[in-house]
Amino acid sequence: INASLVLGHVAWIKQDKPGLIGFSNKISTYVQADRKGNQLLRLQEALYNANTNFEESNYENLLATVRSKITQRSLLMLFTNFETLSGLRRQLKYIRKLATQHLVVIVFLENTELKEVLAQQPQNTFQIYEQTIAQKFDFEKRQIVKELQQYGILSVYTTPQQITVNSLNNYLEIKTRGLI
Repeated sequence: INASLVLGHVAWIKQDKPGLIGFSNKISTYVQADRKGNQLLRLQEALYNANTNFEESNYENLLATVRSKITQRSLLMLFTNFETLSGLRRQLKYIRKLATQHLVVIVFLENTELKEVLAQQPQNTFQIYEQTIAQKFDFEKRQIVKELQQYGILSVYTTPQQITVNSLNNYLEIKTRGLI
């Protein structure tokens, strides 16, 4: 939420039109991209009222909404979390379709608890087992980044503590490179 607020604010300052789509199994929030003076307040209210329903995200529904409501090429910063490569692959066809019309950046989180497990020296068989599983999950997250790159989809793989800074830096780099 904080990363979205900061991105919206900086985008507005940079003369872009920030907007917002919140979704899970259905679209829960839609704030049309705009440069009006009250746009930041509209984004703030929408994010303040955001709730999770713990349902699986419906990317097909997101694709349909974007196609019907966003008519010009736009930057879509998609804050999500894929834990497994198979989870990404289930949604990849929709993300790739979004990427044909828009510049899509997937922002997803590093599991910091896994990093803590990986940093420890195993002392017993259970810890060796635990570290092996942690390595598998860490490897899979890195494979997700590679899979997205393979299709030309940008990604930001970051810790929760750095999500705002890294998302903002990615946006500013995109602006500097003139990609959108």
